[in-house]
Amino acid sequence: MSPVYIARAREVAARMIGEEMMILSARDSKLFSLNETAAAIWQAADGMTPLSEIVEQHVCAEFEVDRDVALRDAEKLVEGLAQEGILKVSNIPIEVTP
Repeated sequence: MSPVYIARAREVAARMIGEEMMILSARDSKLFSLNETAAAIWQAADGMTPLSEIVEQHVCAEFEVDRDVALRDAEKLVEGLAQEGILKVSNIPIEVTP
């Protein structure tokens, strides 16, 4: 299986409130609330780190969860966020410009 890379979309505003990440999509003004685990993945989405590595470093290291289960859940989360336009997904690293 080829690696999956994720990057935060530029057309969003995001803010951590308590343990939740609130994300507002400029594309359609939808508001998303990410729990602590999803927020950890969102914050690590730099476009250069494979999703599997993000899961190992930021999910498995912080939460008691099996790596395979965490990766499957992360893939579903990423797919949903990508469909909403707040994450970019690629099988090659994604160059993120400031």
